[in-house]
Amino acid sequence: MQRLKFITVKSAKAIGFSVLHLLCVLVILLGLPGAKSVRVVNSLKTLVIDAGHGGVDPGCNGANEITEKQVTLGVALKLGKILADSMPEIKVVFTRTSDKTLKLSERPELANKNSADLFISIHCNANNNVSAAGSETYFMGLHKSEGNLEVAKRENSAITFESDYQDNVRYGGFDPNSPEGHIIFSLVQNAFMKQSLKLASGIENHTGKLSPIKSRGVKQAGFLVLWQTSMPSVLVETGFLTNSSDRKVLKTEEGQRKIAIGIYRAIRDYKIGLEASK
Repeated sequence: MQRLKFITVKSAKAIGFSVLHLLCVLVILLGLPGAKSVRVVNSLKTLVIDAGHGGVDPGCNGANEITEKQVTLGVALKLGKILADSMPEIKVVFTRTSDKTLKLSERPELANKNSADLFISIHCNANNNVSAAGSETYFMGLHKSEGNLEVAKRENSAITFESDYQDNVRYGGFDPNSPEGHIIFSLVQNAFMKQSLKLASGIENHTGKLSPIKSRGVKQAGFLVLWQTSMPSVLVETGFLTNSSDRKVLKTEEGQRKIAIGIYRAIRDYKIGLEASK
């Protein structure tokens, strides 16, 4: 089972939470459903690729030139094709292969149902500051800054496209508009933190070398889509659709292909590392 991560009052205040907020969080935490049983993951046989958003949920808007759901699907399908050609021994499962509406809870549930060894969720970033640019890869953990929290809040707000999200037991009454809600998932210690960190680092390293989009590094935050997975998991923010330079890359087939190649190379290295450690 997963363990709670100890958070000091000082660290809580650093990300904008008072002692009263922490008490509220603990009350909410008690109502959360338990995550899936943790498995030992020492091989890579099944990989789930999650193209973020889709259908009625477009994700962020790239100056009306392209939407997040289009970019994420493009990168996901290209990554799947590269894996099929180069690593056919790995079973690749997509959460969606078309412009399909999915509940946020369905994505990790699919990974758990398939006993996946790895879960990669692909997204695009957005910011009111149009100069903000670059890729980031997240793994489950404590919001280290207000910026990380804002990214998690934006991605987690996807549940509002679900008419029944307030009654969905998989979210445990999570309110995306509540300041307390977004720290809940930071309290959950990711049993696969070390493996997730290794993959996230590889993704930023390889995509940063191939893509014109600069790397902003590896970060931690509490994402609903990662919280319920029972395997190493990362969320890739491929770039900012609100930034003209990043958007220019993200909306092209070649730009998406380079990102997909970078992610593939990180997966390849990750698999080699797993096999070498046996």
